[in-house]
Formats: sequence, structure tokens, C-alpha cells
Amino acid sequence: MSQFLLAVDPVPWARAQMAFTLATHIILVPLGVSWAFMALVANYRAIKKDDADALELAQRWSKYMAVTFAVGAVTGTVLTFEFGLLWPKFMDKYGAAFGIPFAVEGLFFFLEAIFIAIYIYGWKRLKPWHHFWTGVPIVIAGIGGTVSVVAANAWMNEPTGFTVNSAGKVIDVAPLEVIFNKAMPLQALHMLIAAYLVGGFLIASVYAAGMLRGRRDRYHRLGFTIAFTVAAIATPVQMLVGDQLARWVYENEPTKFAAIELVPKTADDVPETLFGRLNDDGTVSGGIAIPGLASILSDPSTGTSTVIKGLDSFPEGSRPNTRQVNTVHLAWDVMVGLGTFLSLLSLWYGAAWLRKRRMPEGKWFLRAAAISGVLSVLAMEAGWVVTEVGRQPWIVFGEMKVTAAATGNEGVWVTFLVIAALYIGVAVTLVLILRAMSRRFRERGPDGGHDDSDTPYGPRAPLPTPDRDLQPDRDLQEVTG
Repeated sequence: MSQFLLAVDPVPWARAQMAFTLATHIILVPLGVSWAFMALVANYRAIKKDDADALELAQRWSKYMAVTFAVGAVTGTVLTFEFGLLWPKFMDKYGAAFGIPFAVEGLFFFLEAIFIAIYIYGWKRLKPWHHFWTGVPIVIAGIGGTVSVVAANAWMNEPTGFTVNSAGKVIDVAPLEVIFNKAMPLQALHMLIAAYLVGGFLIASVYAAGMLRGRRDRYHRLGFTIAFTVAAIATPVQMLVGDQLARWVYENEPTKFAAIELVPKTADDVPETLFGRLNDDGTVSGGIAIPGLASILSDPSTGTSTVIKGLDSFPEGSRPNTRQVNTVHLAWDVMVGLGTFLSLLSLWYGAAWLRKRRMPEGKWFLRAAAISGVLSVLAMEAGWVVTEVGRQPWIVFGEMKVTAAATGNEGVWVTFLVIAALYIGVAVTLVLILRAMSRRFRERGPDGGHDDSDTPYGPRAPLPTPDRDLQPDRDLQEVTG
């Protein structure tokens, strides 16, 4: 029986474990990247306008940020080890190139960790503006770390900057060519904006839910306004960058683009199919077809005459299979659909702000805002499904297939179950901690329950001076408390 349980194909389990851990970890990435920026916005307002609510908001956000950063460090570390454990053949051959962006990301990670500690420690120990500037490296490190990791993924889509000898080993690597590969600029920008978009909507959704429960004080409105404004600015920019990235994929990754647009055969005047599915016989069924729109969007200069390469243009073993094509197409529809909804919600917010100089506070807007965090996460997850599944069956496009890269350990399903249990436990713990922190802050009242000696940027109480007439043992007791 035990022999039967261990004798399983490791490739699907390796895929499943990597997909699960990536999908879980990536939820924390936007918070790690964008929360520091939003805390600094609140911090800046607090200093510039002597705003007590903004000051309290910045201090609380910095504490939440530290918790999510710590959890992200755990889930990210597991991912790092998984590359070697699940894909040893890939790392053995391409590790010298693939590892370069991750080495750079490691430097940014340590920089971010150091300055998060300084920023939190400095609330009562640094002058206001000196303290504010210690938060800027956190933002820079978050951006640098994101770009570095995405550069590694982009390299998997457009491998360059290395030479392979006759034995199949990488012998010469050009680090800058690896990092700044053709796919990197747009893909990194797309993810970076997504981090601010998702982070903004996630944080704003918490305050929107609180406002629906009657917490409409200035503190909650300010927390919502800062976060939602960041997201509302990022959303239309993201739609423009996404459009440019889609056209780049059309020109440089035609196999993936054929899966995105559900194009089985090379043709012009290709319709944009909303939903629908590809059948094993190469036909498309279901969905709503908008005539010629896929060709128009691919290259507006040639309109409906734009030719899109179909899946039949590529060898069967070098393109996504039918199930993968349907997954990519559905994920694309979900990403674009949710992105459109969030864009409309952002326009609603922007129009209300321009007219009345304040956020809309109607129940329907707040209800939509309360679910915007979850919807933005789903859109981000769908985008990564398009990127990763659309590259199949390759782990390094045109160089190595997933089946050739995976571990041969038939017991990998055990590690999947262990990691899944660990991640679920960490996720539940994180939510409970954040909820407990929020509840404690609310119970302390508007000022957070701080006394004068615990006020950010306030005077520190002088250390007690021991009475020199005390006996040594009493003196020691006085100092140690």
C-alpha cells in the first residue's frame, strides 16, 4: 500500500505545490510594496498639517505592515527552497542565470527589513522629518524587489544573456542581459502598478466595510481616502499598460496570445470571444463573439486585416493543450472583466471627488468598495495564470519543458500536503492577528490609548535618577525594576 501511495507522477504535484505557494504568497506582495507608501502619505500629512488622525493612521499602518512583511518573508523563503526541491534539473542547468535577479531581490529584501525596523523603532526616538525619511528606503526597496523577481519570471518567457556549452551547461552569463530581457520592462511595470492597485483596494475595502457598520469618523474616512485614491490612480494606468503588454505578447509570444484570444487557426478579422471554450477538435463553442475586435485590438493600424497566428501554427508538443488554453482564456476574461469593473468604480470615486471634493458615502458605493479588495486580488491571480499557464509546456520558453525540469521524487505529494497545511495555518494566524490588532486599537479609542510618554514625536520622559544614598542592592533593584 505504501509503495502504491509513493508511486505517483511527481510533475502534477510539483506544479500544484508551486502554483499554490505562489498564489498564496502573491497576496502579500502588494501589501509589502504599497503599504509603506500609503503610510508615508499619512505620515507626510500628519507632519505637514499637524493632523492627529493621519499620525495615528500612519503609526497603526506601520505596525500592520510589519506583521504582513514578516509573514511574507516566511512564505517567500519557502518559495525560494521550492525552486531547488521541485525543479532541480532546471536549477542545475539555468540556476547561474535565473538566480541573478533573485540575488538582487535578496539585497532589496534586507534593505527593506532594516528600514522597516528603523521606521517603527523611530516613532518615539527621531525628529518628525528625520523619521519620515527613514520610510522612503522601504518604498524604494519594495519597488526594487518587485522588479527583480518579475525580471526572473520575464526571463523564463524570453531567455537571454547566457551561453550553453556542448554538454548543455550554462558557461557564460551576462547579468544585465538576464535582468533586462525583452519581456522585463512591461511585465515588471504591469506587476508594480498591480501592487499599488491591489494594495490600495485591499486596505480601502477594510475601511469601507467599517463605514458600512457605522464607523464614519474622520479616521476611517481618511484611511479609506488615502488607500482608495492610490488604487483609483493606479487602475486606469494599469489598463493602459496592460493594453501595451497584450500587444507585446501578440508580437513576441504568439503561442500565448493564441491561447488568450482562443484562436485555433491562423486568420484575420478574428472576433473577440468573451468566455467560450476550445474543443479537442479545434472548434470554439459557447461565449459571445464580437466580430473583428481581437484583430483590431492586436494592431489598430491594420484593423480587422490584422492576422493572428492560431494554435495550429505551432507543433502540438510546443503549445498549451486544450485544457490549458481554456484556463488561459478564462483567466484573461476574468482579469479584464474585473479590471473594467474596478476602473468604473474608480471613475465613480473620481467624479464624486471632482464635484464635491469628498468621497461618495452612499451604501452602494461602499458595498462595491468593500468587495474591491477581493476582486483586485482575483484579477491579479488571473493575470499570473495567463502568464504562467500561457507559457506551457515550457518552464524556459523554447529551451526546457516543465516535464524535463521537475523532480523525480515520487513522494512530492507529501510535501504538497505539508506545505498546504503550513500556509493555511499561517494565513489563518495572520488574519487573527490583524483582527486582534484592529480590535485593540478600536477599544483604546481615537487616540489609540497612548499616554503622553507613548506619543509619536512627543517628548520622552527622562530616565529616573537613582538616589545615591540607597544601598547597592536597593540601587540595583531600583534600576532593574
